Amino acid sequence: MHSKTSKEKSENIALMLLRFCAPLIFSGILQQLYSWADAFIVGNVAGEDALAAIGATYAVINLYLMAITGFTLGLSILFAHKFGSKKETEITELLSSFSFLFSIIFTLLAGVGILLSGPLLTAMNTTEETIDMAKKYLQVILFGVPFLAVYNVYAAALRGVGNSKAPFLSVLCSSVINVLLDLLFVALFHWSVFGAALATVISQIIMTLYLILYSRKKYDYMHIKKVRASYDRSLQKQGFRLGTPPMVQSCITAVGNLTLQNFMNGFGTLTVAAITTAYRVDSIILLPIINLGSGISTIVAQHYGAGKKKQIPRIVVIGTAIMTAVSVLLTLLVIKTGTFLIAMFGLGPESTAIGGEFFSRIAVFYLLFGIATAIRGYLEGLGDVLYSSIAGVISLLSRILFSYSFAAACENMIIVYAEAGSWGVLLLLYLVRMVWKGRHGDSTKADGSKLPAT
Repeated sequence: MHSKTSKEKSENIALMLLRFCAPLIFSGILQQLYSWADAFIVGNVAGEDALAAIGATYAVINLYLMAITGFTLGLSILFAHKFGSKKETEITELLSSFSFLFSIIFTLLAGVGILLSGPLLTAMNTTEETIDMAKKYLQVILFGVPFLAVYNVYAAALRGVGNSKAPFLSVLCSSVINVLLDLLFVALFHWSVFGAALATVISQIIMTLYLILYSRKKYDYMHIKKVRASYDRSLQKQGFRLGTPPMVQSCITAVGNLTLQNFMNGFGTLTVAAITTAYRVDSIILLPIINLGSGISTIVAQHYGAGKKKQIPRIVVIGTAIMTAVSVLLTLLVIKTGTFLIAMFGLGPESTAIGGEFFSRIAVFYLLFGIATAIRGYLEGLGDVLYSSIAGVISLLSRILFSYSFAAACENMIIVYAEAGSWGVLLLLYLVRMVWKGRHGDSTKADGSKLPAT
């Protein structure tokens, strides 16, 4: 009878993970696909210069996005802890507090970005042909940043309470509206990059309003009736303690990626075209792994907050088993179809061959990345985000070091091996931390702070 109960629990955990992660995966795929549609419409209607102008703003916009999503990653873990411990009033307080703070902070940061858009783009060596269009696009996009910030706070709260469907529906709604507005503003009105930026901002505003209204209707404790004059400082500290490390890591990663982009540019146009296209495809392929890691993190956090610590090892084992199966399936898929996927983007034979070689090599290491991501989900679910973020930064630095140290020996395929090596460093760091926790016990409270020594 006992073994049957254990089997049922294992099946429940597996189903819980799959049900939670599926909408996250589909949301990510939708966001990628509509960005492709956006680029397709602008490129075909407004021309290559307009498309290049939008591309020139990527690094700045990505820095804002990484800061928002990085912080709310930690915030989502805190919401899950509070949900698990049934502290609904604290969920209300956190949602109210950080929605207000984020709207103010990112309004100010967006304002700074709008004022400095010209100098920023000049410093990034934006070409004369595209800088005016890039400036116009960036300034309009930055108007939507405060709404995006509030959206991510609500999405973090919903993920924390185990609801990943609502954010998916909001992204679905936003994607459809964005493409329709692109057709209207860019194809019909011929507003070029301004029209594309306006379409994006309007769709983001609608997406945010949808999620706010849904949350208010679905959950009484997410119905914020008024903005309070003061907030619980201890809750704010918990939020900043869990949110700041992944935010800092995300920003460092964004800056580090610029260094890696500069390194890759040294291999010439064919390699840049091949690898950037491969990464565009890779960003979708890796979504199941990344979001399964998020699912492990959320469910571990809920059980940790509820005091059900004995069930956490089972969650990690089952989650890692699912992760292993998914990683192996993705490896086989990419090895079989990688070259075809690259060719779909219309690259020439040489670039397609480079991209196909990239996929055939990087796919072998997906399992390494998958297991590292599963263990990361476990650690972050316990609130150990500071260590996880430090490990992420060390992994990035190792990737840069590997890239420059072994470029002569591996040529352009060092891009593959450096990334795979950084995944190995990440896995090693996470395994060391997991073993340490197993031997010394968990010294992290649900808010990410340390328990007092005994």
